[in-house]
Amino acid sequence: MVVDDDVTFCLMLNTFLTKHGFIVQQAFSYGDGSKKMIAFKPDIVLTDLRLPDQDGLEMLRTVMRERPQVPVVLMTGYADIRTAVQAMKMGAFDYVAKPVNPDEILATIKRALNPSTENIAESKISKDKSDFFVEGYSSAAKKISEHVSLVAPTNMSVLLMGESGTGKEFIARKIHLQSQRADKKFIAIDCGALPRDLAGSELFGHLKGSYTGAFSDKQGQFESANGGTIFLDEIGNLGYDIQIQLLRAIQERRIRRIGSNNETIIDVRIITATNEDLKQAVARGDFREDLYHRINEFAIQVVPLRQRLEDMMLFANHFLKQANTELNRNVEFFDDEVIDVFSRYSWPGNFREFRNIIKRSVLLTKGNIVYKNTLPDEIIDEAMQHITRNLSLTTQQPVSNYQPQTEELPAVDLRDAAHKSERELIISTLEKVRFNKSRAAKILNVDRKTLYNKMKQYNIPL
Repeated sequence: MVVDDDVTFCLMLNTFLTKHGFIVQQAFSYGDGSKKMIAFKPDIVLTDLRLPDQDGLEMLRTVMRERPQVPVVLMTGYADIRTAVQAMKMGAFDYVAKPVNPDEILATIKRALNPSTENIAESKISKDKSDFFVEGYSSAAKKISEHVSLVAPTNMSVLLMGESGTGKEFIARKIHLQSQRADKKFIAIDCGALPRDLAGSELFGHLKGSYTGAFSDKQGQFESANGGTIFLDEIGNLGYDIQIQLLRAIQERRIRRIGSNNETIIDVRIITATNEDLKQAVARGDFREDLYHRINEFAIQVVPLRQRLEDMMLFANHFLKQANTELNRNVEFFDDEVIDVFSRYSWPGNFREFRNIIKRSVLLTKGNIVYKNTLPDEIIDEAMQHITRNLSLTTQQPVSNYQPQTEELPAVDLRDAAHKSERELIISTLEKVRFNKSRAAKILNVDRKTLYNKMKQYNIPL
């Protein structure tokens, strides 16, 4: 089901997806989509973030409440990127940027509908997530790798803390693969995507008839993961009553299905993740303090992308390779200006956003080099604001460390001094923009040809 008030866009997407074997239902508002969803029973919902009567987040909430197994993909302009990140935290499968490319949306749909013999929580995990990240070589990456190597062979509970999109699930999988449970199941559950009234059933199972809608016995995730590892992402979203059951499962290694009087012994390693400050949640009374200490036997802080600049191009080239494979392209390089923008943008969506941006740029690239005009304007604008702020701070600093001297000074050729000062200014500017000559020329308020001539004049390597 496609929910968007742009009739032309809906028609285009309908035609494209129908050609690829899908049956498409269109809705042009939240109210229209809510009604049609009941009768149509979609396998996936694509919704615009901005709808005339409600926003796409309300559509997401409705789908999660009425049909929790159905993945939701948000379609959004880059001006709403932070809201899209919030939607991911709420349980959206993914988001795609407008203008939406049909091939990109088709690839996202196929990932979302990738069949799985496991449960609804596992079906939300894309098959390519194990290949989503590569190892970095920054100090932050080395520290994480060291901590993983230390804690993986143990049975300690691990708490991963970091922003959305920083790769916490990747680290959890790495811990599992380096543990003695590597040959057993790894089950990942997005606690933010679990409806509150079904969370207990999803985690611990239920008996037939234990509540309305329980038409058969259900094995919970803890039983499914027995002997292996269970990863609870965004654990802070669990209700207080589920926290009590989870604490008991961790402490006593026993679980009880809803509606049952019998207990089942389990052997499961717990890895949890959060993008919020659980200490504050404890102080507010939203999260049990005893549970916090149980899951926090060993904590790993996962830093955001903007603090891992040394790793940025390693990931950029990895995502470039992935995009070439997915889009059947052969793009080879990033232009200097693109690299400069990458290093100055704040990346609120972290690696997930970084990957999407590169994929979009590869799609828009006509040759074999990614140029700045393939990047969204919002990203370029933020990067330029960053440069302007830094330049402003730089110009406020003293030009030299000149100190008055009492002794007689030797004669100085003013023209030579001016040339020397100009040379130093050009070198300093080039270093600040990482030798991006187009950017340096703009900052120095000269054209690129003049900059090249000056560099030749002062024997500055081109």
